Amino acid sequence: MLFTLIIILIITLVIIGVIVSAIQQHKARIAALKRAEYSKRRIMLEDSEELLLNSANVPLSPAISQMLLKRICFSLKAMVELEPKAKDLRHRLNETEARLAQANTSNDSNYTDTLTLPDNDQQLINMIKGIKKLRTVLRGEHARGNVDTQVVIQEDKRLEILQLRINVESQIKRGMKARSNGMLGSARQYFEKALTALSQSGDQGEYVTKRQSEVIQTLESIATQLKEGNTRDRAKKEEKENKDIDDLFGPKRKW
Repeated sequence: MLFTLIIILIITLVIIGVIVSAIQQHKARIAALKRAEYSKRRIMLEDSEELLLNSANVPLSPAISQMLLKRICFSLKAMVELEPKAKDLRHRLNETEARLAQANTSNDSNYTDTLTLPDNDQQLINMIKGIKKLRTVLRGEHARGNVDTQVVIQEDKRLEILQLRINVESQIKRGMKARSNGMLGSARQYFEKALTALSQSGDQGEYVTKRQSEVIQTLESIATQLKEGNTRDRAKKEEKENKDIDDLFGPKRKW
């Protein structure tokens, strides 16, 4: 009888051990999933905040700004659910919701796509990267049903034109600088790159047609300058050759 009780006790302890181990493993999996989800939302939060802060370099339309604020709110809400005791997250969530409410009621009629190009090449690259990331985020939010299709079409087109403007205006700016320094060959290359970008654009709106006309006129002017320069160079070369011949076959001076 005693032996039977011992066997039952051992079996019971083994079962309890297995159950405790399973519970611990389950808790560990839940904790790992929470950490992974929290990390995912934090990355989304940081990306959204970075894009919103980048509005100093890349003009953001009201629709894009509201989309990013909603994305920040969504990320913060998820993080607060995962970390209910994090008071700083809840405070940031309240501030962002207030900003979003203000953005929804503000007057956006004065918004313009004012673009200021930096002189630093790395800053230009960062601007282009920022626009590409914005377009990716816009499509992602549309896939999740957070942005209307019409808004996506309009904003993606606007960002595409903005990206084109940065490319074209930077090439023109470099071309003008090279031309002012007398580097006509380099200037022509920059303006040709600008013209290629404009010609390959799917949009043929006012900006593209106007800039195309201006760039073509500038290229024609540069071609004229290069032709005149070549003519002057040939004239100087011929003058020098004639002078050398005169010095060689002309009458010798007596000393």
